[in-house]
Amino acid sequence: MSSLKSFFVDLHIHLGATTSGKPVKITASKSLTLENVLNEAADVKGLDLIGIIDCHVPEVLEQIDDLIRVGHLIENKRGGLFYKEKIGFILGSEIEIYDIRSKGPIHVLVYFPYVSTMKEFSCWFSKRVKNSSLSSQRIYEEGTTLQKKVKELGGLFIPAHVFTPFKSLFGKGVEKSLSEVFIPEMIDAIELGLSSDTSMADQVKELQGYTYLTNSDAHSLGKIAREYQKMKMEEPCFVELLKAIKFENGREIECNYGLDPRLGKYHETTCERCCHFIENVEMCPNCGHRTFIKGVATRIKELSIGHVADVSHQRRRPPYIHQIPLQFIPTLGPKTLEKLRKYFNTDMSIIHNVSQEQLEKVVSAKIVEYILKARTGKLSVSTGGGGKYGKVK
Repeated sequence: MSSLKSFFVDLHIHLGATTSGKPVKITASKSLTLENVLNEAADVKGLDLIGIIDCHVPEVLEQIDDLIRVGHLIENKRGGLFYKEKIGFILGSEIEIYDIRSKGPIHVLVYFPYVSTMKEFSCWFSKRVKNSSLSSQRIYEEGTTLQKKVKELGGLFIPAHVFTPFKSLFGKGVEKSLSEVFIPEMIDAIELGLSSDTSMADQVKELQGYTYLTNSDAHSLGKIAREYQKMKMEEPCFVELLKAIKFENGREIECNYGLDPRLGKYHETTCERCCHFIENVEMCPNCGHRTFIKGVATRIKELSIGHVADVSHQRRRPPYIHQIPLQFIPTLGPKTLEKLRKYFNTDMSIIHNVSQEQLEKVVSAKIVEYILKARTGKLSVSTGGGGKYGKVK
C-alpha cells in the first residue's frame, strides 16, 4: 500500500459570480469567483481538497477549460483537478429536487470525477431546469431519476444539510424515511449541516450506516472551512475521496470538525414572528403567534421516537470535534487574525499545529486562551434558532 497522508477537506463551497461578473449563487458574495475560492482555500485556510458545487454552470466550465489550457489547472487521471500545485478540487453541483412524492424541496450535492463528465451532466441538467447558469436550481424529477443519472456518470450523491427546516431531506422533504424519495443504496454519504453533529444524527436509526460529512456551505470567502474534515488518503483526488468515504483500504475520515450545533441558526425551534424559543406549546408565550420554525434538535427527536439505536449496524465514527472558527473568537479582530496568518501561514496551521508558546509570542495571553479553548469547543456559546446564529460568549 502506498503511504497515506492526512488532508483537510471541505466539499461544499459556492461560487457567487463568474469571472465576467454574472451571478451564480444569488445569496453568495460576488467575491466568490473560481480562482478567488481556490486561492483563499489553499493560501488562507490551508485546505488540501475542496468541492466547488456550482460547476454545472456553462461559464464556469468554460473558465475551467481556460485554466487547464494555460496550465493553472491539471486534471488528475484518478478524478478531480489540481490548481497551481497547491490544492485539489472536485467538480460538484448543488441541486434542489422537487419530487412529487416529497413534502417540499430537497437540496442534494452531486460530484463527478472529470470535466467531461460534468459537461455531460450539465447538458442533461440544463434541459430540466429554467436557468442552468445559476446555483441550486430546482429540478422537477423524482429523486431516484437524478440518483440513477449521477450513478450512470460515475458520480457521488449526497443529501445536503439534511435536518435544516428549509430545503432539506428531513427538514422539509420526507415524513419519516429517506426511502420515501431516494434509493438508500445510492446515497454515498450524509451532510449533517451546521445545526447538528454525529451524536445527534446517530439518534436516527436509518442514518447509522452512512458516513457523515461536515462542510462549510460557504457563501463568502471567510466562511470557507467553518466546518471540514480530516481524511486519510493517498492524494487529494476523486478516487481517493470515494475510498475515504467508504473507509476502504486504510482510507478514512479521521475526524470531523464542526461548530457546536447550538451555534447553528436552526438548532432550536422558535416562533416565526419574534424568534422566541418554543417547546411543547401551541402558541408563542411571548407574542401569541402560532407558527413556528422547527429546530433541528426537535426534528431529530421526532425521527428518533420509537427507534432503538442498533450498535451492530452503526458505522464506526471518527471523533467529532466542536471547533470555533478563528473569525468567531471574541476579541480576535481582523488585524490580529492577519497578524497570526502572517506568522503561521494558514488557519489550519494556527488551529492544529501552533503551540501555546508560539502563539504567546504573537498575540495576548487572553487571545491565546480563547484560541486554545476554541480548538476543542470549550468556549461558552448561546443557542441559535429561527435563522439567527448562536453566539460565542
